[in-house]
Amino acid sequence: MFKNYIKIAWRSLKKQPFFTFLNTFGLAIGMAGALLISLYIYDELSYDTMFADADRIYRVNADIKFGGDARQYAVTPAPMAEALKSDFSEVELVSRFRTRGSALVRKMDAEANVKEEQTTYVDPSFFEMFGIEMLAGDPNTALKDPNTIVMTKTAAEKHFGVSNAIGQNLVLNNEESYTVTGVIDDLPRNSFLRDYTLFESMEGYDDAKIVNWGSNNYNTFLKLIPSAQIEDIKEPLEGFLGKYVVPGVQEFMPGITEEQFKAAGNYLVYSTISLVDIHLSSNLVAEMSGNNDMQSLYILSFIAIFLIVLASVNFMNLSTAHSLKRAKEVGVRKTLGSNKSDLVRQFLVESSLISFLSLALALLMAYIALPFFNSLSAKDISIPILNPFFWLILLGSVVLLGLFSGSYPAFFMSRFMPVKVLKGGGQSSVGGGKIRNTLVIFQFAISVFLIVSTLVVYQQLSYIQGKDLGFSKDQVLIVNDVYTAGNKANSFKEQVKQLGFVKNATLSSFFPTPSSRSDSTFSPEEGLTEQENAVSMQTWGVDYDYVATMDFEFVAGRDFDKNFGNDSTAIIINETAAKVMRVSPEEAIGKRYSPDFNSDNPEFFTVIGVLKDFHFASLKDEIDALSLHLSNGAYALAVKIEAGNLEDAVSGIEGVWNTIVPGEPFNYYFMDDSFNNSYQSERRLGNIFVIFTVLSIFIACLGLFGLAAFNAQKRTKEIGVRKVLGATVGQISYRLTLDFLKLVAIAILISLPIGWYVMTKWLEDFTYRIEIGWWVFALAAFLGVAVAIITVSYQSIKAAIVNPVKSLRTE
Repeated sequence: MFKNYIKIAWRSLKKQPFFTFLNTFGLAIGMAGALLISLYIYDELSYDTMFADADRIYRVNADIKFGGDARQYAVTPAPMAEALKSDFSEVELVSRFRTRGSALVRKMDAEANVKEEQTTYVDPSFFEMFGIEMLAGDPNTALKDPNTIVMTKTAAEKHFGVSNAIGQNLVLNNEESYTVTGVIDDLPRNSFLRDYTLFESMEGYDDAKIVNWGSNNYNTFLKLIPSAQIEDIKEPLEGFLGKYVVPGVQEFMPGITEEQFKAAGNYLVYSTISLVDIHLSSNLVAEMSGNNDMQSLYILSFIAIFLIVLASVNFMNLSTAHSLKRAKEVGVRKTLGSNKSDLVRQFLVESSLISFLSLALALLMAYIALPFFNSLSAKDISIPILNPFFWLILLGSVVLLGLFSGSYPAFFMSRFMPVKVLKGGGQSSVGGGKIRNTLVIFQFAISVFLIVSTLVVYQQLSYIQGKDLGFSKDQVLIVNDVYTAGNKANSFKEQVKQLGFVKNATLSSFFPTPSSRSDSTFSPEEGLTEQENAVSMQTWGVDYDYVATMDFEFVAGRDFDKNFGNDSTAIIINETAAKVMRVSPEEAIGKRYSPDFNSDNPEFFTVIGVLKDFHFASLKDEIDALSLHLSNGAYALAVKIEAGNLEDAVSGIEGVWNTIVPGEPFNYYFMDDSFNNSYQSERRLGNIFVIFTVLSIFIACLGLFGLAAFNAQKRTKEIGVRKVLGATVGQISYRLTLDFLKLVAIAILISLPIGWYVMTKWLEDFTYRIEIGWWVFALAAFLGVAVAIITVSYQSIKAAIVNPVKSLRTE
């Protein structure tokens, strides 16, 4: 019997190629889109799960408020690791990372450096903690000695080759010599270590051995013993404030107690987060790599579900629209003895067959679109063709989709009354109008909601890119690794400033776009030992040209000036710092602050200027307190360039660089690119919204097209009568189109409030955000109506121009 169902289903599909194509193509688009999104979500959920015992590994976080500054850190003090091992029997292993950013690397006998973008110090327990296997070297001894280093396979091949790497010597940043003791495979792209290529022994890093509970610089991970739960150490870990931190701070602030610390409005709470949760649940200061968030996955999950549901609804509408042509077939089958269950099974087999055809087409579409999707989402996803579980899930889903999509048409057509349809009463026997209308409303409600979401995402991104940040990021080129010039760095800067297309230049390691960050706590001269007067703020080392190059604006005071010899002990603060100090910008000028809490000879810095607040972090965050001070150490040179001279500028600056530091790589970027990269995840989300919004609208149009065809067929005689009585083509088209516009209007009324609520919640992640204007909803409504009119008008006009003689003779 099942074989007979297949034969009949195949013959039926071949008889109606256009209908089969629309159904198959619509389902395939929905499947392909959902498949790509599902692969993306699976990749996101699999982050860091490849590490051994990942479910037992946790990172320690620090939630701190001190000196008016509150932040959540992914880093903790250096002695945290030793305290965890000594205080908790539940802790099996502890390992720390101290990231150091990029490094210039060369072999001992080489003259030119090669830049490695991400390097880190790491404890010797790293390999055992994360189950890292070595391609060469012994994991038990690889990082036990100072000045030893382990490389990834790609880094080793770049310098020596994997087989020749062990025992070789490397020079980092032209000063530190390391011996290669191990090579590991490249870390997976879905791990928090994905960008790191060099792992240096923590044994040779002196700061890691200092017991200083006031400095947070180490990403600290712990692994629990199999029988332990993280709740076992939660409360004792929170007690580290009184047990370790306060006694450590007493060296600088004698007499301070935990109660006094908290009474001043301060707090410090250590907490943990599971390794496998970091990527989607953590976005703290000093993360080791860029993370995503669960909200994005929820949004994409809903889009994937929407695509599948829209495709299924489209299938239902097209099937019911075609049912008139099969009404007599159903009548004949019932007359010959077929019962309702036989007909339902027959139609479900047909829908399942279309689902499998759609699956084949969807896999082809997904395979073709995958490179573009990977580029769009910054992923390296592949279709797991060799994974049997993938096929099991895929085939099971397709069967369920086929049954779901075909259920309504199957039960709908199996209810036809043979007496009526064989007498030509097919039209009157075909009901279900309310259900079909509801499905169309549902389709367009989703489409309009996605239109609203896309418009809001792009409006927020435009707001971010166009917002006045308080500094000039355009036409600013940043030259990295200037420290390699040594005492020639200032000479490099002055020669660059002499170039005709250069407005100004400044040496610093700190810039308003992503760069180095440094915190310090200052106390006023009149209350040096009183912690309630302490002010925590960013401290950036700059030179005399920094403010002018960045185009900052003063609200009080002046810039650093070479004519003032005591400016070496001067600071410039921002408005937020003045607020935290509880003084006006004008009152702040001349006040003296010191970072030395309890020194016999404290060094004081005098405030000489107050800058208008500018954004140096994400627009999701409030502006923090900031101070600038003069410093000779600099990692980079920022060059302000005349408009329209970028290519000449890069070439000219590179020429000066090659003269000053021949053989060193010339690495640069533009400040506006660095700023835009900070919002890559939002931009990717916006692009994904656009693509899948277009797909959803297209699928919804197919459904509307099917319903329009159904409606035109059902009202064939009515149209003929209207034409005989004098109705024009325009009047008939208007009448047919109006029925659908009512459905679209209902969909718009449903979707707009939902769109407003969801996107308002999304915007709450941004401290600086747009207000959703009325025009967003008006434009979304207009687009929804326009798409509906374009889709329906073809069927309406086609039905309206039919010769009324043929219409009135239709059975």
